[in-house]
Amino acid sequence: MSTAWRDTLQALRQFLRTPTLGRRVAGLLTLAIVLLLASNIATFVMIQRTARFNDDVERAQQLRRHARTVLINLIDAETGQRGFLLTGNAEYLEVHGEASRELPHQLEELTRLAAGDPDIEPRVAHLRELAEAKLAELDRTVGMARTGRLGPALSIVRSNEGKAAMDAFRNEAAAVDEITQTRLDFRTRQSEWSGGVTVAANAVGAALIIALAGVSAWLIRRYVMEIQQARDAVARMNAGLESQVRERTADLTRANEEIQRFAYIVSHDLRAPLVNVMGYTSELEQAGKVVDKAIIEAESRRKVDPEVIAAVREDMPEAIGFIRASTEKMDRLINAILRLSREGRRSLVPEVLDMSVMVRGIADSVHHQTGAAGAEIVVEPLPRLDSDRLSVEQIFGNLIDNAVKYLDHDRPGRIVVSGEEANGWVTYRIADNGRGIAPRDHERIFELFRRSGRQDRKGEGLGLAFVRNSVRRLGGDITVDSELGKGSTFILKFPTRLILAEAGDY
Repeated sequence: MSTAWRDTLQALRQFLRTPTLGRRVAGLLTLAIVLLLASNIATFVMIQRTARFNDDVERAQQLRRHARTVLINLIDAETGQRGFLLTGNAEYLEVHGEASRELPHQLEELTRLAAGDPDIEPRVAHLRELAEAKLAELDRTVGMARTGRLGPALSIVRSNEGKAAMDAFRNEAAAVDEITQTRLDFRTRQSEWSGGVTVAANAVGAALIIALAGVSAWLIRRYVMEIQQARDAVARMNAGLESQVRERTADLTRANEEIQRFAYIVSHDLRAPLVNVMGYTSELEQAGKVVDKAIIEAESRRKVDPEVIAAVREDMPEAIGFIRASTEKMDRLINAILRLSREGRRSLVPEVLDMSVMVRGIADSVHHQTGAAGAEIVVEPLPRLDSDRLSVEQIFGNLIDNAVKYLDHDRPGRIVVSGEEANGWVTYRIADNGRGIAPRDHERIFELFRRSGRQDRKGEGLGLAFVRNSVRRLGGDITVDSELGKGSTFILKFPTRLILAEAGDY
C-alpha cells in the first residue's frame, strides 16, 4: 500500500474516532445515501418484477389468442366441409382449405408458447391432438364426397363424432383460459401489493431523508453560526493585533531611524579625530624625515648612536605605516557605515527594469577583471522586475563583484546569472565555480564585519550585509547555496512588483 493511501486511511480513522460536528454530518449524509440506495434497489426490484409480470401477461394473452384462433380455424374448416357436403358447391372447399393450411402453423406456435409450463403444456398437447383428429375427420369426409361417396360422408357427420371432438376442444381451451386467467389475477394482486410496498418504502425513505436533511441543516446552521462567532472573535483579535503591529512597527521605525541617525552622527564624530590622527601621522612622517636629515648631517661631524638611527629610520616609519593602514581601514569602515545609513534613509522609486540589459551592463563593467582572470560571465534571459533601480543595481553589482573577487584560479572561472518568474515572485540566481563557502558560514557572511575563508582579498565585511539590507528593503529575501571548493549560488527572491507599503525598512 502506498504512503498516500496509508495517510488517507489514517486520517479517516482519526476522523471517525473524533466526535465532531463534521463526523455527525457525515454520518447523517451517509445514512441518507444508504436510504436512497435502498429505495432505488426496491424500485429496481419492482421494475424487474413488473417486467416479468408483463412478459407473463403477454405470453398468456398470446396463448389464449392462439387457442381461440385454432378454434376459429377449426370452425371455419368445419363450416366449409358441411357446406360442400350439403350443396356440392366447391367454393365452400376454399374456406375449408385455407383453414386447414393455417392450422398446423398455429398449433406449432401454441405448442411453443406452452413449452415448459407444467400446468398448460399437457392441455395444449391435448388440444393439439383434438385439433389434428378433427382436421383428419374433416379431410376424410371431404375426400369421400369428392369420390362420390356422399352417403358415407354424411353418415360420419350425423354420428356426432366431429361435434364431440369440437366440444372437447372447447372445454380444453376453456380450461387453458381459466388457468391463465387465474394466474393473471394472482400476478395482478401480487404486483399491486409490491407496488404498494414500494410506494410505502419510498414514502418512508423520503420522510427519513427529509428528517435527516432537516437535522443536517440544523447541524450545519449551528456549525455556520459557530464558525461565524469564531470569525468574529478572530476579527476582534486581528483588529487588536493589527493595532499592536502598527504600534510596534511605529516603535521599530522610530528605533531604526534613531539607529541610523546615531550611526550617521557617530560616523561623523569618529571622522573628526580620525582626520586629526591622519594629519598628525603625516606631520610625524615629515618630522621623521627632518630628524633623519639631521642625523645624516650629524654623522659627518660625530658618531650617532645606532639605536637612534634604528628608531628614526626603522621603528618610526614602521609605526607610522601601521597607524596609516589602521586609519585608512577605519576610514573605509566609517564610509561604509555612512553608506548604509544613507541607503536606509533614501526613498525607493519603483520602475520596470529590464534585468537582462542591467546585468549585462554590470558584467561589462568588470570585463577587465574577468579577462585578466580568464573567466566569463553568462547572462541568461532574465524576467523583468518592477523595483528600485539604484538598489537593484547595487545588489547585483556587489554579488557579481564578489563572484569575480573569489574565483578559484585553479580552474577557468564561470559566473552564470539566471532567473524565472512564478506565482507573483521573481527569483534570480548568481552562480559561480569559485572558492565556495563552508556551510557554517552561510549565515554569518551576511552579518556586519564578518567574512569567510582566507582573508587574502580586500574588504571590510560590509558588502553582503549591505546586500541583504537592500534586498529586505525591497520586500525580498536572499540565501546562499555553497560548498567549499565547488562554488556558490546566491538566490535572490523579489516580489514581481514593489509595493512601498510592504517593502522592508531595515
